[in-house]
Amino acid sequence: MEMYQLNDGFDLPKVGFGTYRLNGTAGARRIGSALNIGYRLIDSAFNYENEGVVGQAIKNSSVPRDQITVTSKLPGRHHHYQEALETIQESVTRMGLDYLDLYLIHWPNPQKDLYVEAWQALIDAQRWGWIRSIGVSNFLPEHIERLEKETGVLPAVNQVELHPFFNQAEQRKFDASKKIITEAWSPLGRANDLLQNETIKEIATTHHKSIVQIILRWHLQLGVVPIPKASHVSRQQDNLAIFDFTLSNEEIATINQLSRADGRTFDQDPARYEEF
Repeated sequence: MEMYQLNDGFDLPKVGFGTYRLNGTAGARRIGSALNIGYRLIDSAFNYENEGVVGQAIKNSSVPRDQITVTSKLPGRHHHYQEALETIQESVTRMGLDYLDLYLIHWPNPQKDLYVEAWQALIDAQRWGWIRSIGVSNFLPEHIERLEKETGVLPAVNQVELHPFFNQAEQRKFDASKKIITEAWSPLGRANDLLQNETIKEIATTHHKSIVQIILRWHLQLGVVPIPKASHVSRQQDNLAIFDFTLSNEEIATINQLSRADGRTFDQDPARYEEF
C-alpha cells in the first residue's frame, strides 16, 4: 500500500475502506476480508454504530495493529468540550484499542457553532495519546481557517464528498495550500448514474479496467484518498487493483469536466447541513 505523509509526520494509506452500514458479524467478516486483501485504512464513525465491529475485525485479523490506520468521527450532538472528550474515550473503548489513529469531527454544524470547542477536545485528546492524528470531515475553507486562527492547529485530513460529478476543485486546492490531505467519502457516487457514465466507460475500455477502477485511479492522481465500501471479496480486490496503470492528463481533464455545481448526491451543504 502506497502512503501519503500527513502534516503531523504520520503516514496515511492512499486508499481506505469504508464501513458505513457494515454491522454485526457479517460486517466484521467483510472488514476482516478487506484487511486480509491489503487495505490498511479502515474508516468508521461513532454514528455508524459499528465501532465495536471494526475493533473485532482488527482483533481477529493477522495484520499487526501498528500497520492499520483506524478512523472514527465525532458526532454533532457531542461538540461540547467535555462531551467530545467522553465520546472519544467511548470510541476507543468500543473498538477495544489503546488509541485511534485518526479522529475527525464529522460535520461542522455551523448553526450550533461549537466546532472550535470540539476541535480543542481533539487537540487535547491527541496530546494525551488517545488519538494519533486529528482531522475534520465536511469542513469548508472558512471553517478550517477559523480553527487555525483560534487554536493554531490545522487538521491533518479533511474528508469530504468527492467524485467525478462533484470534484471539489476549490476545496482540494485550499486543503493542499494548508498541507491537509483530502479524503473522499462516496468516491463512486451515491444514488446517481456515475457508474454508467459513457465518458468514463470509454476511458475504462482503453485501459482494460472497470469504470470503478478508473474513478478510483482518478482520485489517486488528484492526490485524494478514496474510501470505497465493498461487501464482496472480488470487489474489494478490484478496488485495490489501481496501482498498475496511469491515466493521461487528457483523461484526467475529461473526467474533471463531468463535475457540476449541483453535483452533491444529497442536499448536504456543510454551510448549513446539521448532523447529530
